[in-house]
Amino acid sequence: MATEMLTLGKAVNAGLRRALEDDQKVILMGEDIGKLGGVFRVTDGLQKDFGDQRVIDTPLAESGIIGTAVGLAIRGFRPVCEIQFDGFVYPAYDQIVSQVAKMHYRSQGKVRIPMVIRIPYGGGIGAVEHHSESPEAYFAHTAGLKVVTCSNPQDAYLMIQQAIASDDPIVFLEPKRRYWEKGPVELDAALSEAYPLHSARVVRPGADATVLAYGPMVRTCLEAATAAAEDGRELEVIDLRTLSPLDLTAAYESVRRTGRCVVVHEAPGNLGLGSEIAARITEKCFYSLESPVLRVTGFDTPYPASRVEEEYLPDLDRVLDAVDRTFGW
Repeated sequence: MATEMLTLGKAVNAGLRRALEDDQKVILMGEDIGKLGGVFRVTDGLQKDFGDQRVIDTPLAESGIIGTAVGLAIRGFRPVCEIQFDGFVYPAYDQIVSQVAKMHYRSQGKVRIPMVIRIPYGGGIGAVEHHSESPEAYFAHTAGLKVVTCSNPQDAYLMIQQAIASDDPIVFLEPKRRYWEKGPVELDAALSEAYPLHSARVVRPGADATVLAYGPMVRTCLEAATAAAEDGRELEVIDLRTLSPLDLTAAYESVRRTGRCVVVHEAPGNLGLGSEIAARITEKCFYSLESPVLRVTGFDTPYPASRVEEEYLPDLDRVLDAVDRTFGW
């Protein structure tokens, strides 16, 4: 297979390009995604190659983008909407939870909404207010929506194609702080042979404690595992990849072996994904646990100014501290 070293952002671009080539019903929509190529240049070159009828520069109106995409999806198109920054999605939130998530159920299964909502999310880029949020829990809590997030270029390339090919509405979260990180991508990989979209994956095996993460925190946890190995402690790191539906099969198997579990995400801890994950693991693995399931998250405050964001974001030291505490019980 042809393998190239691509950044995560370029891998999303390559995945979008392949989807546009494979299906004439795929349409990209978003603010400045055409001529400019998007704020993060993720759609760079696509309008030039596919035209402004398939890569559409929309007005600055997120509710209008999503509402228009709902109509297109009902008529058989596969719209892919880009929300420029995570904090800009809220004007479209009513459309997403009231229309996108409900249409299939409301029509008793007669109407499908095959659309993807791409949202760059998370912090770590020194951005201003409303540009570094982690809104995944809002969408994962909404019945009728599926929510996935990639953490590396190979997954980004395949998962965006899988999401577009799905007949269900999918919120596709892209960790913006990882856009510029490179990794190998098999460009000839067939979707039929790809790892299933709604499934977690063990990215580093270990025997002493289980660390669960997704999106931007996967790399942080891998770095923590490398540091822990220097002290003789093996951490098993699992990339959840899918937030709704949650796939915790690998997590259950891991925790039953290690007896310890730490869940890591950028979003605030109160009612975050970590709460649900901790509850499920406690229910399924209660007799295997040697300590409570611990969470390492952002703090329960609005996202801070960029000059102090590193104090807010979970880092290697906070992950290792939580792992240490699981051994203190």
